[in-house]
Amino acid sequence: MTRGRVTSFDVAKEAGVSQSAVSRAFNSGTSISEKTRLRVEAAAEKLGYRPNAMARTLISRRSNMIGLVMADIVNPFYPAVLDTFMRSFQQLGHRVMLFMVARDQQVSDVLPQLLEYQVDGVVITSATLSPEMVEHCQRLQTPVTLFNRYVEGIQADSICCDNIGASRAIADLLLDAGHRQLAFIAGVRNTSTSQDREQGFFSRIHERRATAPLKAEGHYQYQGGYEAALALFAGETKPDAIFCANDLMALGAIDAIRNQLKLNIPEQVSVIGFDDIKEASWKNYQLTTYRPRVEKMVNTAVENMLERISNPERPALQLIEAGEIVIRQTARLPETIYQPIVDER
Repeated sequence: MTRGRVTSFDVAKEAGVSQSAVSRAFNSGTSISEKTRLRVEAAAEKLGYRPNAMARTLISRRSNMIGLVMADIVNPFYPAVLDTFMRSFQQLGHRVMLFMVARDQQVSDVLPQLLEYQVDGVVITSATLSPEMVEHCQRLQTPVTLFNRYVEGIQADSICCDNIGASRAIADLLLDAGHRQLAFIAGVRNTSTSQDREQGFFSRIHERRATAPLKAEGHYQYQGGYEAALALFAGETKPDAIFCANDLMALGAIDAIRNQLKLNIPEQVSVIGFDDIKEASWKNYQLTTYRPRVEKMVNTAVENMLERISNPERPALQLIEAGEIVIRQTARLPETIYQPIVDER
């Protein structure tokens, strides 16, 4: 005779307690004596009982589950972010439910489905959220954190890299090295990351009264960076330095410059990226780039999310975290200030 699934009633009978005592034993924050808890745990171990997570959610009104929304998982930067988020949340007793947004979708298309799972909070990384959807989450008392991006005019926590300050520093670095015609390869037009990196780069060049930079769009993709680099050199004015809004486009630009245009890097043209993905340090690239403090940003986002769940009335957090320029071998730099570092992680 096949034995059915062990239930909380079976455990209660084995332990000699009520079924409600079994429920309290497996729900943190509920009142139960230590003696009873140990008796229930021993009975559960003997019978092979595992608590029903969904049932616990109904009782505690907490799922201990965080929804994580991503749209650009092919970008090597974001799998690393995902791994860090999952490890950080799991260490604190929370699970992560990953929702992917396709290129032709908006976060608003998938977020209602995600909220059906009664997640305790939502972290949005490589996607953009509308003010209307933020208001919807607030009505449901589901906190939202934007990671490495923000949306003007909405009351949601955001933890961002200092994209403007970083891009200004990159403009200074290239101009100080004697570059005269700078160019920028943008990412996705409606994202705060690309907009801020462009703003910082262009504004600093303007302040220093240097030649206005050229611009092309690469949509944060390797092939986009490759084609954008070719487009920049197809014009009458040629760049002698290119700043790319992410590393993936920078790698594409490097391959286009070397393999198709047959130009030397950094002797004839410098290339700088952003993110410091692991491929940036590969021997064939040795890309000079900007490294955000991802682990610190993730840990801050996780801690803030859990605090927000416990205290929904806390003021919204708007944090900007500075990173650092990693000097490798794809940019001609002021020798008296910067010394190239070969980083072969």
